[in-house]
Amino acid sequence: MTISYDDFQKVDIRLGRITRAEPFPEARKPAIKLWVDFGPEIGEKRSSAQLTRHYTPEGLVGRLVMGVVNFPPRQIGKVMSEVLVLGVPDAEGEVVLLAPDRDVPLGGRMF
Repeated sequence: MTISYDDFQKVDIRLGRITRAEPFPEARKPAIKLWVDFGPEIGEKRSSAQLTRHYTPEGLVGRLVMGVVNFPPRQIGKVMSEVLVLGVPDAEGEVVLLAPDRDVPLGGRMF
């Protein structure tokens, strides 16, 4: 299926920095609760992500990540997820986070 550039523009993907991360033992699948700062325009948003294979909560703090910031909030267990943090699967299907290869300003929109 092909989409138009206008369709692509509807998905607001921004750069953020993880400011806080905690284990999420109540989740059905192993997950980590995240707080991500998307800069002054958007602010901090919460999420839950199944990242436990390659990441620890301590190792995530300070990492740059890409996230979809314009999905409606979604209740995931006891966490209201406000952003979809983006990743790709490794050879075993485990999440590897997407991030730029240079330090860039928080809140930058992907284009």
